[in-house]
Amino acid sequence: MLRPNKDKKQKVKLTKESIRTAKGIFTYLKPYRGAFMIGWIFLILSTSAGLVFPFMMGQLLGGSSAAPTNMADSVKLINLDNINNVAILLFILFGAQSLFSYFRVVIFTNVTENALRDIRKAAFSKLIYMPMDFFNQNKVGELTSRMSSDITQVQETLKTTIAEFFRQIVIIVGGIAFIFVFSWKLALIMLATVPVMAIVAVFFGRFIRKLSKKAQDQAAESNSIIEESLMGISNVKSFTNEVFLLGKYDKNIEEIRNLNVKSGVWRGLFVSFIIFCLFGAIVFIIWQGLLMTQGPNPELSSKDFFSFIMYTIMMGASIGSLPDLYASIQKTIGATENLMNIINEPSEQQLQQGKETPVINGNVRFENVHFAYPQRKDISVLNNISFKANSNDTIALVGSSGSGKSTISSLLLNYYTINSGKIYYDDIEIQDIDLHYLRSKMAIVPQEVILFAGTIRENISFGNPDANEDQIIEAARQANALEFINSFPDGLETQVGDRGIQLSGGQKQRIAIARAIIKNPTILILDEATSALDSESERLVQDALDKLMVGRTSFVIAHRLSTIKNASNILVIQNGNIVESGTHDELIKSNGIYNNLVELQGVELS
Repeated sequence: MLRPNKDKKQKVKLTKESIRTAKGIFTYLKPYRGAFMIGWIFLILSTSAGLVFPFMMGQLLGGSSAAPTNMADSVKLINLDNINNVAILLFILFGAQSLFSYFRVVIFTNVTENALRDIRKAAFSKLIYMPMDFFNQNKVGELTSRMSSDITQVQETLKTTIAEFFRQIVIIVGGIAFIFVFSWKLALIMLATVPVMAIVAVFFGRFIRKLSKKAQDQAAESNSIIEESLMGISNVKSFTNEVFLLGKYDKNIEEIRNLNVKSGVWRGLFVSFIIFCLFGAIVFIIWQGLLMTQGPNPELSSKDFFSFIMYTIMMGASIGSLPDLYASIQKTIGATENLMNIINEPSEQQLQQGKETPVINGNVRFENVHFAYPQRKDISVLNNISFKANSNDTIALVGSSGSGKSTISSLLLNYYTINSGKIYYDDIEIQDIDLHYLRSKMAIVPQEVILFAGTIRENISFGNPDANEDQIIEAARQANALEFINSFPDGLETQVGDRGIQLSGGQKQRIAIARAIIKNPTILILDEATSALDSESERLVQDALDKLMVGRTSFVIAHRLSTIKNASNILVIQNGNIVESGTHDELIKSNGIYNNLVELQGVELS
């Protein structure tokens, strides 16, 4: 089960479990492992070329432009005592490294993008088929974050971070080997100073950044005080709370001042540390190295000394970059674990393998159904629910909010597994029916219609993606939607906006009805489809619904009782129990709960 990531700012900790889960990412690299290995070869070649650079640069700085003085020097294949030869070799080295780096970047990018395409597809395929309870337990914002920011984190690491981390490790290890060859004494001096100073500088800098971040957060809070005070200035004045808000703001800006002063003190210490300790360590090494190059029998040649300094500078930069690269890899392992948790979750498809696809005629039967939502197992929502709907019947569900009406519709769609009892479709238990097939025979028109950003045509054809133009137009006509659609300049190509925001409530409902019509379901669920509409919109929508219900088994969750007077059976539900059932006339005669509801709404009894 996915573990909610409640605090995005918390430090990612590497555990055996997280690393084991994150390793699953490599299954998506397997199809491209050949190219990936070639990319690593180019990475090794470019890194090796980079290791040669400090040596060659030292030879250039310590060399001379003099011509060969003897025959032996003149016949050397490469004379490193001549700066012209060294310069030429450096340009050749740069050319080779540029070529290796180009192919490494291109190959890693291609492999990464191919793998991430597969990961995105796998993750979204899992999400779209997850059981409904999964979405009850995981926030949509967090899931979309995993699909965007987590994949971006993985993308950056696979393309560059791993390569850079490997490069810096090789540079440090190779650099240490080279400097010991030049002078083991000077190497020990360098290793005792520069790496320590570089690491201290990195953690020093992080501490200062944290202080700055706190000051920024505090400044943002002070800005929110100003914004809220000015936006609600009438309330401030009417309650005479100017002094209170001034005190609150003063306290806030005093905290900002204290944090910035503290940050300034530490920044001053940091600058002093860099100038005296880090630069001092470099000067100390250069001083000791120069001493070794002096005298009649120097321990170190000038060329080797310059190469030593170049390696020291390169190693210092590499050591300084390692903490950030490692932190990035830590974040990537956390991001990868999140993605793999999604991909490894069992989907509805996996839970419903090998099920039947019987002919569904619309006969539905509930037998002693008990249900509680998985995340609230101690709270029973439905208790001993039993009823029967024959093909083409209209079953109305009536009751107060929270009584269990919408839960019944969710169980009809098999969104959840019941705790006990049986649900049958044409005498076949619901768990034995293929889930995709079952839902393909059903359609729902909800109270709050969600349209997808796109055109009216796309939203209607969502009920049947294979529908042709004539079928779409006919569905719109039957849903009483064609008139308002044709009134738009773009007709069916009119953009509905995000969640259908550019259409009115009644228009959205009729688009939803057209979507249900074009699906041509055997079983129809209407979840208070007219409760939030004005009288004119309700009349048009109800007329469309009456047409849609003809020849189908319909379950109507009713708020306005005037819409269900002709139902085959009306179920009155209270606290998860069916307390009354019968036709409209039968329930009126019984003078019970339903009759009281009818009288409260002023519905005509005849």
